[in-house]
Amino acid sequence: MFITLEGTEGSGKSAQARLLAARLRAAGRAVVETREPGGTLLGAEVRAIVLGRDELDIATRAEALLMNASRAQLVEQVIRPALERDEVVICDRFADSTLAYQGAGRGLPTDALASVIAFATAGLQPDLTLLLDLPVEVGLARKQAQAQANRFEAETLAFHARVRAAYQSLAAAEPHRWCCFDGVAPVDQVAGDIWHVVAVRMGLAA
Repeated sequence: MFITLEGTEGSGKSAQARLLAARLRAAGRAVVETREPGGTLLGAEVRAIVLGRDELDIATRAEALLMNASRAQLVEQVIRPALERDEVVICDRFADSTLAYQGAGRGLPTDALASVIAFATAGLQPDLTLLLDLPVEVGLARKQAQAQANRFEAETLAFHARVRAAYQSLAAAEPHRWCCFDGVAPVDQVAGDIWHVVAVRMGLAA
């Protein structure tokens, strides 16, 4: 199974991805954890550029293409091989992030982005996407308390509100793939809710 986690900044995706992976391993499943951008040597370089290099003044289309270059490498080197080994892949962000951030956030046309995504992924789509939803002000406050803001965290509230709205629309359009969770709720509660959904989907003891 290919599981992705999505959400705005500070939604708790990374923590929930780790908790889910640990629980699946305890249930006897082999798990590969990865993230976007990143997950490969190329992806790590792209991540450093896209998140931290303000001086490069990255054009919006270039940003989208860099994200998808990282994605293509990740699919080729990590995700597909793991799925072929019958392992569970948990990915912190995937193609939906491009539609939300570069599409709704930056204003690029979603049909063009969808074509680029389809090429980068060779058609691979998640089996299950977990959306951690919360007010953007809450998530940004969490991030500001942790460390220096990256390029996305430094964007306006209006940008993040567009991203959040896009995620909600994507989830509503594909309810069979998406499951939404309250990102403001306690971590353990969210983890339990996520585990129940995943366990049911995979036929594991909830």
